Amino acid sequence: MLPLQFNYREAQIMKELDALRDLFSVQLQDINVLFFLLQMILTSLLCLVIAQVYIRYGHSLSNRRTLSRSFVLIGLTTMIIITIVKSSLALSLGLVGALSIVRFRTAIKEPEELAYFFMVIAIGLGVGAGQMLVTLIGAAGLCLLIILAHRNKAQDISQNLIISLEGDQQDALGKITSILESSSSQLELRRVEEAPERTEIVYSVGFRSLDQLVEAKSKLREAYPGLSFSFLEMI
Repeated sequence: MLPLQFNYREAQIMKELDALRDLFSVQLQDINVLFFLLQMILTSLLCLVIAQVYIRYGHSLSNRRTLSRSFVLIGLTTMIIITIVKSSLALSLGLVGALSIVRFRTAIKEPEELAYFFMVIAIGLGVGAGQMLVTLIGAAGLCLLIILAHRNKAQDISQNLIISLEGDQQDALGKITSILESSSSQLELRRVEEAPERTEIVYSVGFRSLDQLVEAKSKLREAYPGLSFSFLEMI
């Protein structure tokens, strides 16, 4: 009686091992390992290029170098997901259900950050779907467009200008903006924080030369002797 029971259990184990072996053999036939590694390398390189473009030409006030470190991970994750689910309708539907419970806890602070995130996600989608040439051409075109759009700005001394004023300065925003407009080649108001005892204004400002920067500084000091400011690039 015992040998028959043992043979039955052994047959069940062998059957399960055969099913598992068939499952992995089907998966290996569906996915070419060398092609998958090539996809990973291409995705990583393209995301690194996007990261360098973002660091060099971005205007976000956040730490761009720190944020750009996540680009490769996002691109690779997207590529792996698309590679896995593209040949299986069941996995695709399961992915939709799984992602429906995901929530972002950290808000995107600036639209520019969201644009770059979409760029690296698009790279992952394209490479994962096997459209490597189209993805390569598209990424190169986007980078070229960004560089051309910022070509003139890159020639300026373009930095983030943070101005702080003590006390109630209700008319400070308009007056400081007028001073900077007369001395700078480009000016963009990024943030204003007003409190009863302190006012902080953040600009993205560009100067054609160092003389323009010194001139703007002198005018600001003359108008507001107690003014303090920081002129820096946050990357």
